[in-house]
Amino acid sequence: MTTAKDPEATRKMLAALWERSLPVLRERCALLERAATAAQAGTLTQELRAEAMGIAHKLSGSLGMFGYPEGTDFARRIEEHLEAPGPVDPPRLARDVAALLATLPL
Repeated sequence: MTTAKDPEATRKMLAALWERSLPVLRERCALLERAATAAQAGTLTQELRAEAMGIAHKLSGSLGMFGYPEGTDFARRIEEHLEAPGPVDPPRLARDVAALLATLPL
């Protein structure tokens, strides 16, 4: 069992969990990219917007655990932007998604 007294074991456990999580993380990031592309094309549906908002919420809650606090910040910004009433700002969404992806070694 990993404890605070064994930081190397904790690091190894998180690294292994990150590796197992990569396929799902890649899918989630691809969905955020699709949402940003759709927003820029003017074709972002409410369904895709809601799905992207949920993905951003999940990422904002998990990336910090893996040592990517900047990723958490960008995911939170994306989530807040998508949940705000009114239209999405396509350039802002695209910038935030690109910044999120740049913080992650996918």
